[in-house]
Amino acid sequence: MHSSSETIGAIAGALAKAQGQLTNPEKSLSATIRSPFPREGDRTFRYASLSSGLDIVRKALGQQQIATIQTTAFDADAGLIRLTTVLAHASGEWISSDWPVC
Repeated sequence: MHSSSETIGAIAGALAKAQGQLTNPEKSLSATIRSPFPREGDRTFRYASLSSGLDIVRKALGQQQIATIQTTAFDADAGLIRLTTVLAHASGEWISSDWPVC
């Protein structure tokens, strides 16, 4: 579920600026998946660490005065844990999203 403050003009502008600063993290790590089938070869791929991506996002959001807040709550009726993510701007505006986690 998505919700927000009554107005989102300031945070929307700040998010647009932050998106312009985002870059793809360097794929500095590699992994190989061994094939269980004799006729197929192993597969190797390169990937970026989660921490390198988070560093880029935190820097871009921070420069635009946007904080990220994440909380969890147990939904007993559904038997799920819910993850809520809030993007909060220095103006007081905010946008949140709530997701069930299995």
